[in-house]
Amino acid sequence: MRSTDSERDRVAQLLQEHFAQGRLDHEEFTERLGRVYKAKTVDELAKVTTDLPERDLADVGRIAVPESAVPPLRLRDPALMVPWVLYGGVNALCFSIWLILYFTTGAAYPWFLWVLGPWGILMSVVTFGVLAAQRGQGED
Repeated sequence: MRSTDSERDRVAQLLQEHFAQGRLDHEEFTERLGRVYKAKTVDELAKVTTDLPERDLADVGRIAVPESAVPPLRLRDPALMVPWVLYGGVNALCFSIWLILYFTTGAAYPWFLWVLGPWGILMSVVTFGVLAAQRGQGED
């Protein structure tokens, strides 16, 4: 029976897992991978993995991630807090520079708003988008 591209990809992924686990060295992995992509039939694919531990090829394409392994982001999560702290720090620096210039030269144009505004809008959209997307995933 002729093999399909998806079957070859699944066997290649299986070989990658065995290589990552140390069952195959680099040279053997490369040679077997070449045979996988040259294989025309299912029997040729099966011969590539005969000496490796059995595994259901249907499960190779799926990676099981326990739901508890990826906790949802909260507003106080470092993944959201670090960009906001960076935003606050950069804008505090810009405002300080503007304040020094204002008191020393009298330049009153509030140029720091060009950093504060667009970046703040972008940060808000991304933050609310991430939180809304996670809320939507939780309802599925």
